[in-house]
Amino acid sequence: MLADVTPGSLHRGMSTTAPRRTAPWILQGPATGQVHAPAWFQRLPRWASTGGVLVLLLAVSAFIRTRYLSGQLWGDEALAVGIASHPLSAIFGVLRHAGASPLYFLILHVWISALGASEAATHAFSLLCGLITIPVAMWAGWSTFGRRAGFYAATLFAFSGFLTEFAQETQVFELAALIALIATASFLHAFVLRRRGHVVLFAVALALLAYTSFWAFFFWAGLAAALIPVVRASDDAAAVLRDAGVAFAVALVLYLPWLPTLIFQIGHDTAPFTYFTFTGPTFPASLVGGDRVLASFAVVGAAAMLPLLSAERRRSREATTLWALLAIAVATMLCAGLAAVFAQTWVTRYLIPVVAPILLLSAFASARTGILGLFVVLVSIAFVANAASFSPKDKSDMRDVAGELAPRLTAGDTVLVGAPEQVPLAWYYFPAGLHFTTLTGPVRDPRTVDWSNAYSRLAAASPAQLENRLVSGLRPGAHLLYTRPMTEGAEAWKLDWSALVRRRSAQWGALLAHDPRLRVAAGVSAPHYYRGSCCISDSALLYTRTG
Repeated sequence: MLADVTPGSLHRGMSTTAPRRTAPWILQGPATGQVHAPAWFQRLPRWASTGGVLVLLLAVSAFIRTRYLSGQLWGDEALAVGIASHPLSAIFGVLRHAGASPLYFLILHVWISALGASEAATHAFSLLCGLITIPVAMWAGWSTFGRRAGFYAATLFAFSGFLTEFAQETQVFELAALIALIATASFLHAFVLRRRGHVVLFAVALALLAYTSFWAFFFWAGLAAALIPVVRASDDAAAVLRDAGVAFAVALVLYLPWLPTLIFQIGHDTAPFTYFTFTGPTFPASLVGGDRVLASFAVVGAAAMLPLLSAERRRSREATTLWALLAIAVATMLCAGLAAVFAQTWVTRYLIPVVAPILLLSAFASARTGILGLFVVLVSIAFVANAASFSPKDKSDMRDVAGELAPRLTAGDTVLVGAPEQVPLAWYYFPAGLHFTTLTGPVRDPRTVDWSNAYSRLAAASPAQLENRLVSGLRPGAHLLYTRPMTEGAEAWKLDWSALVRRRSAQWGALLAHDPRLRVAAGVSAPHYYRGSCCISDSALLYTRTG
């Protein structure tokens, strides 16, 4: 069999009453069978076999995750590029009103400064973060559960559908997944294996995760809940709690400089919308690549964990590790679900940190269940191997709209963006020298979105007054390009913000169409060919100010 930790090593440091004998049903019983590596693989030096597997996984994963690397951006991605394009010292002030945390944008600023702001260049940073999770996952699995678990963990991360999707998006989620993986692994090392040097790594990872997104605090809650099975199995519960308390306290202290900004953002309703709502019991499946993958993981998890319920193994390190990982995932999702009851301002992708404990749990369980575990790993790969299922080509159509209509625009013309959150996207694709305005008036900085009290400002804005002021300010012969969101998918437009945007966009469209001071430029509308978009798309109409 592949080299693995010895059964006794899984017990050292936990309860002194826990026996050291191996559970035959898990490791070598007839119900699961043994897993043997090919003889030629076993004859290879350890560095060569491990390195070869890692290089192969990295190559295959990179191939899958670069199919649409140069694909067009959508609104959230363009906003990320816009924020990161500000001077480094200005990013903190911009984020105060944009409703986001700073770490990703600071790194992206440096990345853009070195490699540029093209779609492929900005996607490449996310790709890199996603690829780094593969060797980190191998280390996490190997160092806690053995070599086979390391191989399985690296494989699951290499083929993760969720990570494949966001490896080709200019967003924070791949970075968050990487930091969450480090936090999860360091948690196991620090509190289950009691390698106290990892307490510092755990504290830093907690702080960095909080600096990637406010939603990381759900993950903090999951990690805190995971201390319950750890403390119950430990011979020195007070020491575990003391180390954990220090780690969480240090992380909180490191986060204190950002806390006033977070309080301002919450108090001013920044980012008050979403296009998708809480999806109840179905959303864990989307984190791992679908219902079939989740069911496969559930089967192998049950097969590995049920024998550990016996009194003689309940307090083993093996059992404690599996229960801790399960607690992290379940508690995090429960906290997020509870929050969704009060405020529907998040989407499933915000829970990407949960991917780390779920995949590690699945890898560890598969490593303990012989043939069944190997089968589950292979089946889960087969279910998510088609990257097209997770990486839509057409996230928006603004690049197509700009490609058709930008040649008709000249410096000083105005672009009216019907969906305020689409302004950075229009700024990204349209040429420089244009003026941008939206449903609440002129936009001073089209690279970002001011979400402070955004709903109340949009609700109070008078379309008739703003439209009259806008058209009156146009010089004769100037162009006004109106990009209006296509409100396809009824469910996506029922929330307060999106419903208001839909209504206001329609009102503006009617006002512009009946304004005698404007005429539609002959045949100038876009897109002429609409391919469909996964997120939000726009139609555009070009007006000319009459004399």
